[in-house]
Amino acid sequence: MLPGIRFCMPSAAALFGSLCHGCRSRARSLSFWGCSWSPRQNSRWNSQDSIQSTAENPRILITGGLGQLGVGLAEILRKQYGTENVILSDIKKAPPEVYRSGPFVYADVLDYKNLRELVVNNRITWLVHYSALLSVVGEANVALARKINITGLHNVLDLALESCLRLFVPSTIGAFGPSSPRDPAPDLCVQRPHTIYGVSKVHAELMGEYLHHKYGLDFRCLRYPGIISANTQPGGGTTDYAVQIFHDALSTGHHECYLRADTRLPMMHIGDCHRATVEFMHAPECQLSLRTYNIAAMSFTPEEVSTEIRKHLPHLKVTYNPDSVRQTIADSWPVRFDDSNAQRDWGWKSTYGLEELVSDMLSSIHDKKTNAGLPVS
Repeated sequence: MLPGIRFCMPSAAALFGSLCHGCRSRARSLSFWGCSWSPRQNSRWNSQDSIQSTAENPRILITGGLGQLGVGLAEILRKQYGTENVILSDIKKAPPEVYRSGPFVYADVLDYKNLRELVVNNRITWLVHYSALLSVVGEANVALARKINITGLHNVLDLALESCLRLFVPSTIGAFGPSSPRDPAPDLCVQRPHTIYGVSKVHAELMGEYLHHKYGLDFRCLRYPGIISANTQPGGGTTDYAVQIFHDALSTGHHECYLRADTRLPMMHIGDCHRATVEFMHAPECQLSLRTYNIAAMSFTPEEVSTEIRKHLPHLKVTYNPDSVRQTIADSWPVRFDDSNAQRDWGWKSTYGLEELVSDMLSSIHDKKTNAGLPVS
């Protein structure tokens, strides 16, 4: 047992009674040992206490909440479960609109005691762990990336075990490496990434799966493609050109791309990303054959997205000046994801293709610039 970690250990009878039909069918094939479940089946989210607590709305804490994904996910979850039941956190000062939208607290993922106080005092039952340094930023500061992406991860893993939480940790296209299958990349294959960001995400996938099998941790992980959103500025990722190009198209009409024109990568609209996360968090455990899934939507090159933007803004000019660090990273990543397991197990299906993505991004950014009194090209 891990030092300082308390595990919830429901009786076999109580646990069996709480399982859905599919899980009970699998459980009958398992033998008892001293009237208790094996570590794999002994999930606290299948205990009677957990069933009673989940009859109410979950209480959710989101770390790294001021990054690209946290604010939007909080908005969706607050509509479902109530504003006070979803707490955003970060180490940065939140803008006024975030404070007005619902609970926001300071949380440093490197401070275990602080995280523990937040979970205990707010009766947290779900934890969404978004805190991380992305690929390009991580390569510029490996020591800091190691601390945030790995030490921070271990803090939330230990906390999830101690407090019987459902834990979601996103993974990434960056978890694959040059020896991985690229077209498409399956859920299970050789990975061996060449960035500290990718290495830390593979570590997260494997640690979460290990703790699930050994202690029953309800760990869930999705490998996100490049996420494209009009609501946040690029944050240091290799796929960020696919966000910046829309801002440049509407402000100056010129974009200088740091990748080659033919660099194909998996991409996804943030609306699909949030929906996949929420649907996955709701999926019954008995439907999940994996703990980490690929999710896919579309795959395009800088030239292809530029061509689609020119259907709306014919004046857009794109030049190419490949950055050696970003290009090397991109060339080591898959060009497509195989997400057939997610489709089969919990019904995942994307809604945005390239045409819908471009139309939505241009419209959303245009409206934001106009409302802010900024010039639009």
